Amino acid sequence: MTDSNSAIAFQGAHGAFSEMASRHVYPDRTTLPCETFEDTFAAVRDGQAELAMIPIDNSSAGRVADIHHLLPSSGLHIIAEHFQKVEHQLVAPKGASLDRLEAVHSHVHALSQCRNFLRDNNLKPVVHADTAGAAAEVAERNDPGQAAISSSLAAEIYGLDTLARDIHDASHNTTRFIVLAREPSDVEPDSGAIMTSLVFRVRSVPAALYKAMGGFATNGVNLTKLESYILDGSFTVAQFYADIEGHPQDKPVRLALEELSFFSREVRILGVYPASKFRAGGAPL
Repeated sequence: MTDSNSAIAFQGAHGAFSEMASRHVYPDRTTLPCETFEDTFAAVRDGQAELAMIPIDNSSAGRVADIHHLLPSSGLHIIAEHFQKVEHQLVAPKGASLDRLEAVHSHVHALSQCRNFLRDNNLKPVVHADTAGAAAEVAERNDPGQAAISSSLAAEIYGLDTLARDIHDASHNTTRFIVLAREPSDVEPDSGAIMTSLVFRVRSVPAALYKAMGGFATNGVNLTKLESYILDGSFTVAQFYADIEGHPQDKPVRLALEELSFFSREVRILGVYPASKFRAGGAPL
């Protein structure tokens, strides 16, 4: 069994961008690949790993599907965030050439982030569960007509040639990751820039969301992210995910959360953690 004192779990096969992020932030930890996000959360809950590296947003493709649904029920806490530059490489078996390719395999987000390249080269996109898994399958098939979009790490691991580098459409292509643990982080209010992530459901009364958000405006609390998603398939109950700047013990944040709670059926803090330097204008790794 993997030593939980050193392991960090991620979704995907070895070579996934989540593993690259894990290695950047925690270079001394063992990486533990998991098939699904549910498996990744379970690895931390069950003690197979101490931490999990989870992608939550991409600057080109938007939010990562399922994460907002899974986080509240995961039993885990956000303890850190990390912004990772995503550079997509076109990789194929040795001896392959771009002009002989027929199809390109990858995760749906990677394919969408490289749609201009695929269209310009008349390549058929084939969706896979993750980028590294696509690279592994292309290597196993050893068909010169099949390629993958993956990280440079995956190309190295699976012995593939790089036919084209940095084929993503947007130069700013960056993914925000969150780091999850079984216990919340013990972050002091005066320890620098702090982020707080939470989910809430407003009461079913007119203008409830407007009133619930009013406390952030009147108390000068910056809301950096607000997203809604449907619960239980009813299309009548929406849950909201929010990221705010500040610590819950800061007076402005405390007052804003009190007002939010007054107009909400439930407010649950998912994590209080240091803000990444990327938010202050730093470059992603």
